[in-house]
Amino acid sequence: MKSIKILGTGCPKCKTLFNNVNEAVQNKGIEAQIEKVEDIQDIMKYNVLSTPVLVIDEKVVLKGTASNASEIEGLL
Repeated sequence: MKSIKILGTGCPKCKTLFNNVNEAVQNKGIEAQIEKVEDIQDIMKYNVLSTPVLVIDEKVVLKGTASNASEIEGLL
């Protein structure tokens, strides 16, 4: 099972990324634990300056954009 985190404070891009990640996981038929991280102190632990951020298995794979579901599928 993959661990997926969406880091962001709740902006529209963060919400879009969350929805696109859910769609990508469903399309790929994989098991994943998806977590939204909105606490700024927790986000800062990843040393990123812009949100949203996509973290897969504790590795930052996407920063500052809400990619569409097909792009995210490629990252999974």
